[in-house]
Order: sequence, then C-alpha cells, then structure tokens
Amino acid sequence: MQVLQVQLEVGPDPAEVGRARRWARSRLAGSGIGDDEPLAETLILLISELVTNAVVHTGCPAVLRMLFGGPGVRVEVADASDRAPARRQAGGEDTGGRGLELVDGLADRWGWQREGAGKRIWCEIDRAAAEAADGAPRNCGRTREPSVYL
Repeated sequence: MQVLQVQLEVGPDPAEVGRARRWARSRLAGSGIGDDEPLAETLILLISELVTNAVVHTGCPAVLRMLFGGPGVRVEVADASDRAPARRQAGGEDTGGRGLELVDGLADRWGWQREGAGKRIWCEIDRAAAEAADGAPRNCGRTREPSVYL
C-alpha cells in the first residue's frame, strides 16, 4: 500500500490557521475528496482545531501533515513544545476550551506522542465510515490505537 504524505510548516501566529485550512482544502481536492463532501468539512474542522491548539497554546511553529492511503486520512500536527495536550472544561460562555472534545467526537481515532523534544498530535478518519455516517455522530468518545500509518 502506498501512502501519500503532504506537509505544511505553520508559524506561531493564529493567522496561520486560515492559511493551513486553505492549504488543506487544496490538498484534499487533489486527493479526490471534494470540497463539498462531509468528509472534507470534518477534516478541515479537525485541522483547524489541531493547528489552533498548537499555535495558541505552545507559541511554537508547527508542522501540519496529512497522510492519504489505506482506509482513511490521517492528520498530524507536530510542535516543539513538550507540554502534553490537556482537555479543558469550558463553561457555557467560554470562547475556547472545546478543541480536544471536538476532536474526540469527530475523529475515529486520535492521540499524541512525544517526538524529539516536542510532540505530535494525530487523528484519523476512516473514509468508508465517514461516507456511511453521512452526518451521523462519529466515534462517541472511543479512542483507539492508530491503524495503518505507523
């Protein structure tokens, strides 16, 4: 099985999140995932959350990777901070603190691991499951080990 990997370096500026979304949309289209497909919208939302977390909470540059191949799409964001990702309890009026909960609800699998002096946060969406769900809730909080991409 051949896996295609594309990556983008992201600066430590919240404005970079929009650039990462635009870049990801073009790469998704190039991989055959149409901009109007629910899978594309879910992936863009996941990318937005992971990149935002990296640049806002670490203040470090990051690298966004997308891997296409096998049964799904894997998104990774690596940064130079050794701080582990932490779920926050957002209140009803809070404008932040829901990112990892969103990732947990939308991805089929997600997790993180140390990488050199920093870390890598990843999530995966199975294409067949995304097409079958057609807007239905995703994994309902299950976190499983990564499958084909390691």
